[in-house]
Amino acid sequence: MFGFFSKDKKESLDKGLEKTKDNFFSKLGKALVGKSTVDDEVLDNLEEILISSDVGVGTTLKIVERIQQRVAKDKYLGTAELDKILKEEIASLLAESNTTDVDDFDTPAGKKPYVIMVVGVNGVGKTTTIGKLSAQFKKKGKSVLLGAADTFRAAAVDQLKLWGERVGVPVIAKGMNTDPSAVAYDAVQAGVEQHADVIIIDTAGRLHTKVNLMNELTKIKRVIQKVIPDAPHEVLLVLDGSTGQNALIQAREFTKATEVSALAITKLDGTAKGGVVIGISDEFKIPVKYIGVGEKVDDLQVFNKTEFVDSLFKRN
Repeated sequence: MFGFFSKDKKESLDKGLEKTKDNFFSKLGKALVGKSTVDDEVLDNLEEILISSDVGVGTTLKIVERIQQRVAKDKYLGTAELDKILKEEIASLLAESNTTDVDDFDTPAGKKPYVIMVVGVNGVGKTTTIGKLSAQFKKKGKSVLLGAADTFRAAAVDQLKLWGERVGVPVIAKGMNTDPSAVAYDAVQAGVEQHADVIIIDTAGRLHTKVNLMNELTKIKRVIQKVIPDAPHEVLLVLDGSTGQNALIQAREFTKATEVSALAITKLDGTAKGGVVIGISDEFKIPVKYIGVGEKVDDLQVFNKTEFVDSLFKRN
């Protein structure tokens, strides 16, 4: 029933999406009071509800248009069926952007060490995500090494070191105000020498100096490639789901600054804005790989689009 999803993980996901789900369905329920068919007024209300759930304007219009087409084709569509077709259309949108569900914290065969470069603005939970990711990889029996290349923020290096101690993985660090690319180079070299399975490089997230950020990320990539020519194998952008549309704006900026290949969306448990996962996934066509649905290490989950939609539409 749960595929690689355990019962505990499924319960954690259900709980993490509770605020989003309650907010969405209470609004939808009010919009359907006294209605027996899906008419223009219901569709207008649905559009408003999806936008206020931070699905995003473009994605909302796409969903509403698809439902409109189904209403026209079926001639008569009862409001009782709206849940079902809404669920189907959201699942279909996520399937278009997230082509495959990633296996549980696995890395591709033949990529050792597998190098992940993590980007994102300060405060989104970037360092915490790296710590939790390290713990999950370790749990799978993989050896992990971290590179503290976010050298511009006083707490960043110390925070990463704390996570390293907590989960028992080595951290390569040179302290604050040192050259980030030099740290990245040392980390990758150490990872190769130590036969690490996974190397995760933390980078600075100063969006207000985009040109500098772009140059810096390009430089980090270039020095990593001196050691491993096809690295980084993944550029993971961490976004804070609780910021809703701000997360979409950050995704736009970072995808301009560097080639983002995967997304981690954190803090979904503390917000009613979980719809942002749908909008980001649809707009950027970059796979959402991980989602954060709680404080515990295991609450960083591999994103499974089927389970996500199921939890979102599960009625209590």
